[in-house]
Amino acid sequence: MNKIDFRDQIARNKRKSFFLMIIVSLVLVALGYVISMAFAPEYFFTIMIIAIIFTISYTWISYYNSDKIAVASVGAKEASKQTHSDYYRLVEGLTIASGLPMPKLYLMESNQINAFASGRDPKHAVICVTTGALQKLERRELEAVLAHELGHVANYDIRYITLVSVMVGMVAIISQIFLRSLWFGGGRNRDDKAGAIFMIIGIALAIIAPIVVTLVQLSISRKREYSADATSVKFTRNPNALIGALEKIKSEHTPEKKVSKAVAPLFFSNPFRNAGSTHPPIEERIKVLKAM
Repeated sequence: MNKIDFRDQIARNKRKSFFLMIIVSLVLVALGYVISMAFAPEYFFTIMIIAIIFTISYTWISYYNSDKIAVASVGAKEASKQTHSDYYRLVEGLTIASGLPMPKLYLMESNQINAFASGRDPKHAVICVTTGALQKLERRELEAVLAHELGHVANYDIRYITLVSVMVGMVAIISQIFLRSLWFGGGRNRDDKAGAIFMIIGIALAIIAPIVVTLVQLSISRKREYSADATSVKFTRNPNALIGALEKIKSEHTPEKKVSKAVAPLFFSNPFRNAGSTHPPIEERIKVLKAM
């Protein structure tokens, strides 16, 4: 593999993520257009308004309290500066080097090596590491993992992923309302041939669209992980430290910490090793890092 500059890697992944967001937007517009053509326009727009208000309200509340929700969902406790002084010093050093505000630091009881960041912006960010990470990682490896999490904060990944979640949620809600309305409001659809064609297309799109946008959402999540890896290298100038941490995660056989699948994309590595791909394969992440 040719040598990769971490700056190029960050820029490339941001462009790819933006392109994937456009795909989600186009799916949402296509779904709305087909449903509007299958039903009376005023009926569709009423549904759209309700769906948009509900989705944005729910996501805004979750986003505004994302740091509190994330740490509470895994039972994390705020780390003590006296007991975990090295943890604090590493993050303080990284924030000075990166120019980021000091986040609140938390600790999660788990033998698995892992960490996550959350918060709506750098001023309201939190970083949480597992007890397994503090025990098993060497100092430079832990610093690289913490730099990866600060990379998510610096890149505003929580805000970005939340925006995508709004759009994905709207697709799912609109699709469900449309499919359910066929049972309860079928008499209000158009009776002409064109209406019937759009109805068939609408049903097919309402079934396929949520699957497509969920796959896109997973892809965006994976791109953001590559960007955070590259940002870790930018902050530490030490790709080998992050490679070492990933290799330890790859080789460990610690039982999984039971966490909500909703917060799984926030973690440094997927807590559900055999579940959906919110993260790139560890082998691929190591391959890219070795080329930096």
